[in-house]
Amino acid sequence: MLTDTHMHLQSPQFEADAAAVLARARAAGVGKFVCAGYDVPSSRAAVEWAAREADIVAAVGVHPHDSRLYDDATEAALEGWLVSHAAVIAGEMGLDYHYDHSPRDVQRDVLRRQLRLARRHAVPVVLHNRASDDDMAAILDEEARGLCCVLHAFDGAPVLAQFGMRTGLYFGIGGFLTFKKHRLAELVRDLPRDALLLETDAPYLSPHPMRGKRNEPAHVEHVARHLAELLALDFDTVVAMTAANAERFLSGKPVS
Repeated sequence: MLTDTHMHLQSPQFEADAAAVLARARAAGVGKFVCAGYDVPSSRAAVEWAAREADIVAAVGVHPHDSRLYDDATEAALEGWLVSHAAVIAGEMGLDYHYDHSPRDVQRDVLRRQLRLARRHAVPVVLHNRASDDDMAAILDEEARGLCCVLHAFDGAPVLAQFGMRTGLYFGIGGFLTFKKHRLAELVRDLPRDALLLETDAPYLSPHPMRGKRNEPAHVEHVARHLAELLALDFDTVVAMTAANAERFLSGKPVS
């Protein structure tokens, strides 16, 4: 079965039809979902989805856009869900220098705090990175050695590709792979196959041929088919390979 290792079913874009979205994904062969939080309310909602649906697991964290709002109370809430095992992944956390919704020094500090939180509880980590490759690699080199981390929505950044291959990171492969002439389509052939995870980032980052429309977890099938074509593998092989990779990631095992 396919695994969508990053989606946001708690997004307001799914408020009217979340059950139908899940049904379409399951009908398309998706057997497991990671519902990722990006602030305290969305993390709480991810935990609630995971409690209701056996095939959903929750990630809890604060997106770099909201780093300026991170405080001790925020960390206590995230830690509570990890301690109780209501959530099994830390994130989505990271750096975003494209929008700079939070000051960069604050983003770096909050990323470090959340990585240390993940280390305390020995859970996998979901990383957001945009236009911040060098700082991301530097912080991971200092704070994430031995942690099981995925570079969510990996866009083919050479600095992080090399760093990730050297240090055993996973790469979250989503809609970028399907975009015409995107650098990821060339780079993905060089990435370790046991480091590849499929994701949608639904409702964002729709793959071709759905660009411009709301993304859904069911669309992870399109990513898988593009990956199979690029790697010259059959579809079922890619499904089995990425599902096995997802299980290793969820169990907290870095890429060997």
